Amino acid sequence: MEREIDLAEISDGKLYGAEDLVKVGCGDCAGCSSCCRETGNTILLDPYDMWQLGCGTGMTFETLLGQGRIELNMADGVVLPNLKLGENGEGCSFLDREGRCSIHAFRPGLCRLFPLGRVYGDGGFRYFIQIYECEKKNRSKVKVKKWLGIPELGKYEAFVLAWHDYLKDMGKQVKEAGEEARMKELAMSVLKTFYLRPYGKEDFYSQFYGRLAEN
Repeated sequence: MEREIDLAEISDGKLYGAEDLVKVGCGDCAGCSSCCRETGNTILLDPYDMWQLGCGTGMTFETLLGQGRIELNMADGVVLPNLKLGENGEGCSFLDREGRCSIHAFRPGLCRLFPLGRVYGDGGFRYFIQIYECEKKNRSKVKVKKWLGIPELGKYEAFVLAWHDYLKDMGKQVKEAGEEARMKELAMSVLKTFYLRPYGKEDFYSQFYGRLAEN
């Protein structure tokens, strides 16, 4: 999701790479689930997230949608899924009774990233830390790549950039489409191509780039 932000107001003013140390260590969030209860509809799910959820839960996209685990909303001009939060502070539907994440091993990328963010530019992106977002005090230093805990991080980062650029281009096409019918067709095409069609359990990246080539 594209956001206009002032890094000077929300970060320590530094940008980081995957090998850098950042103060995000929080003791495995022991006794805290605040960030899983106050995100609204901001935890957008990219195709890698859906592949992970499908493999981890054994549920299809339609099942996750039907059970109210995810929902659909407009974001940057296209229809995208996001984690659905319960009402009255119940938080993410994947929280267990103890307030722990039941899908921690295959949680979405934005959940892994928090309280880090990404800023794009010059054909890539860098990480920054949102210093006011996590309630934990006296956080310890952790290497970014360890914090993310994603296998083959180089491939994942290349995917993140390709997906970001694709969504940006699609959002532009929707705005320039003119006719309402064409705008709806473009807005829904992302959902049809990258979410509704099931992924196999084999290598995600080859499946993703194959679909990207279709567009």
